[in-house]
Amino acid sequence: MKFNIFKNTVLLFVLAIISCASKAKNENVENLVHNNTTDEVTQKASKKAEIIVGANQTENYLPLLHGKKIGIVANQTSVIFKKDQTYTHLVDSLLTLEVDIRKVFAPEHGFRGQADAGEVVKDGIDTKTKLPIVSLYGKNKKPSAEQLKGLDLVIFDIQDVGTRFYTYISSLHYVMEACAEQHIPMLILDRPNPNGRYIDGPILEKKNTSFVGMHPIPVVHGMTIGEYAKMINGEKWLAGEISCELTVIPVKNYNRKLNYSLPIKPSPNLPNDQSINLYPSLCFFEGTNLNAGRGTNKQFQIFGSPFLNPSVFNYQYTPVANEGAKYPKHQNKLCYGRDLSEEKQLAHLNLSWLIEAYQNTKNKADFFNNFFIKLSGTSKLQEQIESGVSAEAIKASWQSGLEAFRKTREKYLIYK
Repeated sequence: MKFNIFKNTVLLFVLAIISCASKAKNENVENLVHNNTTDEVTQKASKKAEIIVGANQTENYLPLLHGKKIGIVANQTSVIFKKDQTYTHLVDSLLTLEVDIRKVFAPEHGFRGQADAGEVVKDGIDTKTKLPIVSLYGKNKKPSAEQLKGLDLVIFDIQDVGTRFYTYISSLHYVMEACAEQHIPMLILDRPNPNGRYIDGPILEKKNTSFVGMHPIPVVHGMTIGEYAKMINGEKWLAGEISCELTVIPVKNYNRKLNYSLPIKPSPNLPNDQSINLYPSLCFFEGTNLNAGRGTNKQFQIFGSPFLNPSVFNYQYTPVANEGAKYPKHQNKLCYGRDLSEEKQLAHLNLSWLIEAYQNTKNKADFFNNFFIKLSGTSKLQEQIESGVSAEAIKASWQSGLEAFRKTREKYLIYK
């Protein structure tokens, strides 16, 4: 009897402890939610889950490739990641899995990503796989019917950086259009957008359409390649308003609030996270007489020219020919400018550097070139800067266009 009383007393004591612990744990969870913003909780929860890019989800798309003749639009970022932080190229991996790849289509910078910006990419044979490579940069930006002949499916897997003038989304457009015309379905293996947390910039005007701006979107669009492809279809931007048959393999555990560090540089002059973050703001300098870091080891992290006032711009550097910049602007000339390599990460376009440079250049008539309007997508930005309009007022003039774009964009989003 005494033993039973003792046993029951101990049992009640244990249950009381468990109840208290459970209550305390619940209170801690409630406090955590109460004391953190929604974004912070999302960040903490998401960090626990590994981001899995579309290419890594072979179980979801290999059945779609079985028994088919495949073409792949790919470059050096088209990889499958391993658990030990290494990776294998998607083409190599699929060949090992006995997928019938017939040819590779290469965008700007080429299949292995070594060509300069603007350099013509030539057709050829990949030395490793012996597959034929068809260039999509140069005179041939859109696959021809002959180049697509015999293919049953085209895979598109390229890491983008989320800006209108980064030409991979222009290549996406032309590949979708060519496939739609030949009734060939496309499979998109999606990847995160490292500049996906915001949208900003002027909306492109149709009269300024070019390969560095094909659609009426802002400079920073905040979408992944998969989402953007859906928008191209949905907004009827393909010639004749045709539609491409699409399948998108989404990224797992991704949301656009997350910081995503690219493990492979997407092009020769975007070597690190800082350059990718500053690229949307500093690429405007490509349409001026300023160098944006090409020919240095701080590409798109510095800017300067021989024509800036050295008393205002005291950072000095000299661009030289290097990998990714065979003929950099102001090659072998001393430039005065700014070093932005230690700047805090941006979540907006910064116009102050561009305006300050214009205001302190020797000959303002020589500051802008014809490429600037193509990059900005409108002549208004140049006119505003030349007229002395402030950065705040310029950005205020974009807001109605950005709001309309947000509403359109919402229809095609895959991720929060």
